[in-house]
Amino acid sequence: MLGRPVSYRTRSSRPENLGKNSLHMIANICLTIFVIGALVVTIIAASYEPDDPLFQSPTKITTFLTSISNSTFQSNNTVSRTGEDLMAAKQTALATFGSGTDAAETKETNSYETSSSKCEVDPKEPLDCKDPEVFQLMMQKAIERFKDIHFNRFGKPTPGPEGNTCDMAWRFRPKQGKATGFNKDYRRFVINRDNCTLSVVSIGEYHSGVNARKKKKKNKNKIPGYEPASGLQDQGGFSLPAAGEMVNDSLPVVESERAFIHRKYLIYVGGADRCKSMKHYLWSFLCALGEAQYLKRTLVMDMTLCLSSVYTSSNQDEEGKDFRFYFDFEHLKQAASVLDQDQFWQLWDKWQRKDKLSLYVVEDFRVSPKKLTEVKHSLIMRKFGFVEPDNFWYRVCEGETGSVVQRPWDLIRKSRRLMDLVAAIGSKLNWDYDSVHIVRGEKATNRDLWPNLAQDTSPDALLSTLQNKIKDGRDVYIATNEAETSFFEPLKHKYTTHFLNDYKELWDQSSEWYSDTAKLNNGAPVEFDDYMRASVDAELFLRGKKQIETFNDLTNDCKDGVNTCNTAAI
Repeated sequence: MLGRPVSYRTRSSRPENLGKNSLHMIANICLTIFVIGALVVTIIAASYEPDDPLFQSPTKITTFLTSISNSTFQSNNTVSRTGEDLMAAKQTALATFGSGTDAAETKETNSYETSSSKCEVDPKEPLDCKDPEVFQLMMQKAIERFKDIHFNRFGKPTPGPEGNTCDMAWRFRPKQGKATGFNKDYRRFVINRDNCTLSVVSIGEYHSGVNARKKKKKNKNKIPGYEPASGLQDQGGFSLPAAGEMVNDSLPVVESERAFIHRKYLIYVGGADRCKSMKHYLWSFLCALGEAQYLKRTLVMDMTLCLSSVYTSSNQDEEGKDFRFYFDFEHLKQAASVLDQDQFWQLWDKWQRKDKLSLYVVEDFRVSPKKLTEVKHSLIMRKFGFVEPDNFWYRVCEGETGSVVQRPWDLIRKSRRLMDLVAAIGSKLNWDYDSVHIVRGEKATNRDLWPNLAQDTSPDALLSTLQNKIKDGRDVYIATNEAETSFFEPLKHKYTTHFLNDYKELWDQSSEWYSDTAKLNNGAPVEFDDYMRASVDAELFLRGKKQIETFNDLTNDCKDGVNTCNTAAI
């Protein structure tokens, strides 16, 4: 009987396979070493935190700004660092200027000693506002003075009307509050020069440094392309819709016949969307804008809207309200392709026959935008009839279309003119206030839907509720639809209260808002209506350090009436 050989070798251990096995083993070892090395490097890179002056306390930032350097990239004569150096260190410059605790630790420095070479300047000569040392002193004093805001970026100082004054602008946002976006302020600094010592004597009020205000750029207002424009990108590389800057919301202009006929257009006409609530208007308008973007067409839009009676002092619907009264058209025209319908129809009548421009009419809202992608006509017109609710524009974006056409909410922002009012009021309060939203009006009188609202928002009830939420003596901004603010008089014994009507001078006949809106309205004055008031109130509320809501904090009634509260958490 045959037995198994004594000297048995597996196939892999045969002499002819040893070379291959060795190569495989060496390759596996090298791969393992490489993976371990890459993992170590990744961990080190992720956990490494360099010493970035932008994320230090204001004390260290001030040290960075006033320090000198012997870097080989600088001249032999050491130069004090300026705001540009800080911007170069990180392009999002000064976006996080420390916490409130850090600001409190900043030393109060009223003077700045100049170098010996600067002492030779004649004290009678006007102050050189472009001097880096003057710039550093102004930045330092601004940081120390306004401790409740985050500075994003400083502009270069410009000479004021007097020889000892300099104007400087900066972008900022409040440290606390839910609101996003930036504001712009520019103030006048009075600077004393005593021998070798510079000191800031005073800093002016909000927007007092008019010489530092950015001048409006002249442009031809060309119609933008279909891709979002980069007009809002600042030098730091990110979009900054800063309130307080010059507004350029003039209507786009078609430069030539060639430019007009090479575009494709979309227009919505008719329907029952006019004079509805602003929420309804936006829901329909953004549907049209979303479809235009989907079809890669220019939206022909009506620059006037009908303001619902719920927002007017006359209690009547009011036609002819300019879109720009309420929304940021400058941002819209830079980020999307839109054209005013009055100009469009003038050019259409002028060139339609000559250039054989074609029209495609759609009368059924159920026609999908997907089908319209195949249409080659110059103009697609969606016509809406007289039967509600099928004649609402937003019906186009319902059903399956909702997954195709996206409403571009990011293109709609509040009017910069209204946001300027928010910034002005917030600055008057030094951005150090708490806010309370108190809903009364018709809801307080309707006890069937809101049985407890009137009692829960009475002065006695408010004092009882707020005593555990807001400290005594605090500045409190009250956003409310209560017509008589004297109703809240008892609160003044415990808090310093502020209402929107306290700042009427910001929109009266002598104000910038009044003159700017009148220009948009062919010289006729514009009413500061209830929708504008609600917009400003809401933004100021969101910027409060503590925010107390009506239906979340003051009453157990439901926002939309009895049995409408969200029960998901129960």
